[in-house]
Amino acid sequence: MLATKALSASLGVEVTGVEDPFDDALIHRCVEALKWRGVLLIRGVHLDDEQQIAFCAKFGEVASVRGKQVFTVSLDPTMNPSAEYLRGTFHWHLDGTTDDDVPIKATALTARQVAMAGGGTEFASTYAAYENLSEHDRKRCANLRVVHSFAAAQLKAKPDPSAKELAGWRRLPEREMSLVWRRRDGRRSLVIGATADRIVGMDPVESRALLDELEESCTQERHRYTHDWQVGDLAVWDNTGILHRALPYDRSSERTLHRSTIVGDEPFG
Repeated sequence: MLATKALSASLGVEVTGVEDPFDDALIHRCVEALKWRGVLLIRGVHLDDEQQIAFCAKFGEVASVRGKQVFTVSLDPTMNPSAEYLRGTFHWHLDGTTDDDVPIKATALTARQVAMAGGGTEFASTYAAYENLSEHDRKRCANLRVVHSFAAAQLKAKPDPSAKELAGWRRLPEREMSLVWRRRDGRRSLVIGATADRIVGMDPVESRALLDELEESCTQERHRYTHDWQVGDLAVWDNTGILHRALPYDRSSERTLHRSTIVGDEPFG
């Protein structure tokens, strides 16, 4: 029988007893779990790429980039031409903050190979963090806007790049959006993470201090869940209020995940 349990006090639901991943009752529970708990986990479901796309389509339109809807996440450059840039994923982030006018609704990963040591994924709820802010801090953040950049995330991973690397990162477009994001249903989250470069109109030192303070608050243990991957696992998370990061693992590891994203329909503003 289908059953659900919380992954932590602040976020996440694990669904067990899954025989048919496309069962209507399961899909209903998964949609509700993703909406209210932010992270959905089904262990050992072993979806292939076609099934992964079909499952993700139950939550919305599956994004397609250059005709592909499934992308390989690996540090092996022969498997992933963008492997070098995955260094940035070892820091807390939201997906698509520098790429998309409308943020990705959700991200899905399936585990094909796992690392012998490390390589888990941590999640942290900026919904829960916002709800726990004092009234003073909510007012302080209410009308602030943040510039997000690819360079900011890469500088966290590689603080001493060559001039050529830095110039290449900075050529990519920046995006400005609200610090506090409000969903149509009224729920609010904080749009922060590694790509959050600076707060518009604020002194750079004060800007950095506030962004770091908010990230530290969001990622404290009570707002967090760590997932240790097993082959066949499926994780789906709400990309508009759940930060995530990969935990370190050996670059020679065969850790391989397959990633799909679900198109959003609510702008950050």
